[in-house]
Amino acid sequence: MPGPRIVLVGPPGSGKSTVAVALGERWQLAVRDTDSDVEATAGKAITEIFVEDGEPVFRALERDAVRVALDEHDGVLALGGGAVLDESTQQLLTAYAAGGGTIAFLDVTLAHAAPRVGFNQARPLLLGNPRAQWQALMEARRPVYERLSTVRVLTDDQRPADVAELIETELAALRCGGGSTS
Repeated sequence: MPGPRIVLVGPPGSGKSTVAVALGERWQLAVRDTDSDVEATAGKAITEIFVEDGEPVFRALERDAVRVALDEHDGVLALGGGAVLDESTQQLLTAYAAGGGTIAFLDVTLAHAAPRVGFNQARPLLLGNPRAQWQALMEARRPVYERLSTVRVLTDDQRPADVAELIETELAALRCGGGSTS
């Protein structure tokens, strides 16, 4: 199967980047994060892209980063939280999953996302009232995360290594014909 071994999606604070590293170590695979790819391409931080160039420019860079990573990367891939909202990205992820690829939705509650994210200025979409913004993001994104994902794992009160183990358990259950248990 071409493409990544697994793609991680989820909201800010769900642990996509840290769980990607844990899975990469566990499976001895390279790890790639599309947020890092966007920053490398733009030559600046995501916050600066939002401020200086605007969200549409960021989303275009993000869409390209996801397309390239799905095509080139064969390890563990973490997507930015809002990447799944782009229609063409959804189509790419649907085709990837239809071809046997695995998409893990790392779910998290607001109570557990808050300390992880810190709701600071480095999260441009969480400016203003960060808790209300996060809730609104999740209301819009949850149906997409759920529709695209192969497995769902709740990351509340879990260390990245524990989430990696839960993902393995979920994948083993799928291979044995069971459904998602998290």
